[in-house]
Amino acid sequence: MSTKLVQATYDVHESDLPSLTLPVHSLPDRYETYTHVREDDLDNTKMAVHGFPGATEERFVEIGRLNGFVREFWSSDVNPDVDGADVIVGSVAHLFNTPEGVHDWMHDVFLNDFHNNIGADAGEDQILVAVDQFTPEGFFDEAVGLRANYNRQGHPVSATIIDFRVGRILGVAYIATTGDHSRIDEVTDLGFKMEESIVSVVLGG
Repeated sequence: MSTKLVQATYDVHESDLPSLTLPVHSLPDRYETYTHVREDDLDNTKMAVHGFPGATEERFVEIGRLNGFVREFWSSDVNPDVDGADVIVGSVAHLFNTPEGVHDWMHDVFLNDFHNNIGADAGEDQILVAVDQFTPEGFFDEAVGLRANYNRQGHPVSATIIDFRVGRILGVAYIATTGDHSRIDEVTDLGFKMEESIVSVVLGG
């Protein structure tokens, strides 16, 4: 990643975070029927409350996380009772003090906490039952990914997630699917769209 782009991310402010997540018109064509279902600020307190057991605001502040914003989509045309339905498509933009903080979060919080909490209560009546890590390809800078399987009240649910770094910005793209399924190609496509959007905003495009 160019030094110019990394340096430009220091001009990004917390108020810019909503513009770094994907708007509905930037979703891949396969999600053309999806609409907004959730938009919300994600400060460190919220991240800790909804994180795995032991997550604290102080831990996230120490890593250098400042704030975040989430935007999620769903479609009324999707039947959540059908196996293989993509029920949630989402993106999150996190802002950190430094690019090093983004790296630490990707490994010490994202990957580490998922691997260390197999069998734990993940909230919303879900138990994390398995995690498969993979390495996304084609991103400008560092990217990591995993597929998480949950048991939700006796029903399997899977989430495919990619974290990628753009300077001191962490982009996250994810898809939640009913049943035990992988959406690596789809989430990678989503991540590419988000990365393009972030770079455009950062460089003033």
